[in-house]
Amino acid sequence: MKLSLGFSPCPNDTFIFDALIHHKIDTLNLTFDVQYHDVETLNHKAFQQELDITKLSYHAFAYAQEHYELLDAGSALGFGVGPLLITKDKDLAAALAQYAGTELPEEYKNLRIGIPGKFTTANFLMGLAFPTLLNKQQLVFSDIENALLQEQIDIGLIIHENRFTYASKGLHKIVDLGDFWEKTTQSPIPLGGIVIKRDLPDSLKQQVNNLIRESVEFAFQNPKSGFAYIRSHAQEMDEEVMYKHIELYVNQYTKDLGDKGRAAIRQMFDRARALKLIPESTKNIFLT
Repeated sequence: MKLSLGFSPCPNDTFIFDALIHHKIDTLNLTFDVQYHDVETLNHKAFQQELDITKLSYHAFAYAQEHYELLDAGSALGFGVGPLLITKDKDLAAALAQYAGTELPEEYKNLRIGIPGKFTTANFLMGLAFPTLLNKQQLVFSDIENALLQEQIDIGLIIHENRFTYASKGLHKIVDLGDFWEKTTQSPIPLGGIVIKRDLPDSLKQQVNNLIRESVEFAFQNPKSGFAYIRSHAQEMDEEVMYKHIELYVNQYTKDLGDKGRAAIRQMFDRARALKLIPESTKNIFLT
């Protein structure tokens, strides 16, 4: 049986799925038709129910929850893994940093912000920290640094490996939104998860969940096994940066959410619904 599977070309996702899609583990009767897209494209594919299994942001999952449920394996949660707000202007960075979580002066409210997608968890977190920064334009995540350098935007919201490259390009951090979340909630930050269509057989959903967990375990035990594959898709080709990226986003929550991971996800959804940032739903979030 063949299932469609979507994930990003970023090192954390290719690290996770290498063993699964290259049959380094026994996938029994399952094969996978893989599509590689940036996270916002994957979010929209989930809204259209185009894929059987897909990576998406937790923010977007709130809008796809009627048709998908969350697997225990494959998620990106953790401490110190959040998106960053950055700028080219060092003085602006210092000025804005002091207003995270408080009222922003009028003079800053029309700053141009480049975001990696409306439905990214990064954009959700920026809304918590700076709710009045609304002059947003959507860019592919890997284009945000250059847009700042060319002064097409004033602020950039960066994710993935760009957190390791922005400083070397002369850009400056305003705030680490993951750190902001952690200090506010004392919980790991839920960034992205792997979801599967609700209407697939329960036994198949459990099988897929187990296979992704096995793929993660294989990757932990053989971290260089997928090196050529990971590098072939990475935006940043430097090996050290690739593995820093993997180390940051792939951890115990990737193998299994556990009670703490599930609690963090519930807390994010509860806070978002209280602020009317996401729709209400009666569906169970997690694979049962």
